[in-house]
Amino acid sequence: RVAVPVLTLTQIVSNGSRVWLNRGELNRRLIARFAVGAVPFAVLGALLFVTAPLEPLKRLLGVFLLAVVVWRRLNPHPRSISETAFIGVGAASGLGSALLGSVGPMTAPFFLAAGLTRGAYIGTEAACALLMHLTKTAAYGAGDLLSVRVLLLGLALVPATTAGAWVGKRLVGRISDRVFVSLVEVGLVVAAVLLLAGI
Repeated sequence: RVAVPVLTLTQIVSNGSRVWLNRGELNRRLIARFAVGAVPFAVLGALLFVTAPLEPLKRLLGVFLLAVVVWRRLNPHPRSISETAFIGVGAASGLGSALLGSVGPMTAPFFLAAGLTRGAYIGTEAACALLMHLTKTAAYGAGDLLSVRVLLLGLALVPATTAGAWVGKRLVGRISDRVFVSLVEVGLVVAAVLLLAGI
């Protein structure tokens, strides 16, 4: 219960950096629809976080991520997801993010299905995540989870996440859409294995 608020503070800076670096490629309509679902459910999730049993949720998310990668391999050209559907994606993401800290891997397949790649994917996904993390921070503060220790640990991670966002922006511009999608899928598998292993 210390790690998740720390991660939330760090993600505010990390996602804010990625939004700024990719600001010219943001899909603002998709961000707005995502926010409609994400903001209220992020508040609900943050309030539940104080007492929620987290281990079963982590295992369930791990299974979901592996299933998504298998589905994408079997169906390499899925039907594009509508912008309206992102209200539901936002709601699930807001709730899951508040309970688990970050659900970037869970949302990745939906942003890919919307046809976003490279800068548009990174910037739009980061903007959606930023909205959730700002909402969660306010809710965690209301629940007395933002102690001095949490704030200091969050600040200590800021330089690394900012540098990572800058380096990532440079690297993404040098790879193809196909390589980018493959890297995202590898990340999904790694995240799933870690969640299932309880790490």
